[in-house]
Amino acid sequence: MRRWRGSWCAVLGLLLLTLPAVRADGEWRALEAGLELGRFEIPHPADTRPGIVHVLRIDPAHFRFRLLAASATEERKPRTARGWAVHAGLVATINASMFQADFLSSVSLMLAPGHVNNPRVSRDKAVLAFDPRSGELPSVRIIDRECDDFESLRKDYATLVQSIRMVSCKGRNVWGESERRWSTALIATDKAGRVLFVHVRTPYSTHELINALLALPLGIDRAMYTEGGVQAQMFVGSGELKREFVGSFGGSFTATTGGPSVWPVPNVIGIERR
Repeated sequence: MRRWRGSWCAVLGLLLLTLPAVRADGEWRALEAGLELGRFEIPHPADTRPGIVHVLRIDPAHFRFRLLAASATEERKPRTARGWAVHAGLVATINASMFQADFLSSVSLMLAPGHVNNPRVSRDKAVLAFDPRSGELPSVRIIDRECDDFESLRKDYATLVQSIRMVSCKGRNVWGESERRWSTALIATDKAGRVLFVHVRTPYSTHELINALLALPLGIDRAMYTEGGVQAQMFVGSGELKREFVGSFGGSFTATTGGPSVWPVPNVIGIERR
């Protein structure tokens, strides 16, 4: 019996050595002035392997933000995140928000200069605002409708995209717990005023994911959900780097996706150099 226990301990030790270490500190790659791509590993509650988080950190001093909507184009044609970036000559793109059954309209308020995709303000608490009407205003921000005077602030910005709040103005996880897991795309701001495009292909419940993100050294100030599942996408095309991040089919940790199966989406947020 003692001998068997010793052998088992040896095997267990080898297994532990082969498991990847969770790198909460992450790795950052500078792409160009004001733009960095980070990769982080976070624990997964249902698997011994860590989940992977990709973060594009954007300095608004170097980049302008744009809303691209199929409803604003003559052909009214949805595209993949990569397709939108190539079409408009953008450095990076990510889902703008969830959309309705017409495959054009956002679920909540969405408007930009010269175009209204959806005029309805829903009960969702987060609004991404950019294209300020005054140079004295922050060029981009996430408005928290519980903490901020949205009716006043909405007059200050020409582009508004409403979606579900993930992290409140008090830095709290405001998403209820659930056992359902999926891939996620989201937009956040940090305490230094930078914008984070975040893509997590590994399926998590949103509550689990928010807790994991808040534990990372990202300095997240506020965050809003933009899409989940296979439609969650992010594209980065800076210099020689061309990376397309796509959500998985299904909710299992090992769910896979293929390049030809990347779904087109009607609305994205993108960035272009100033």
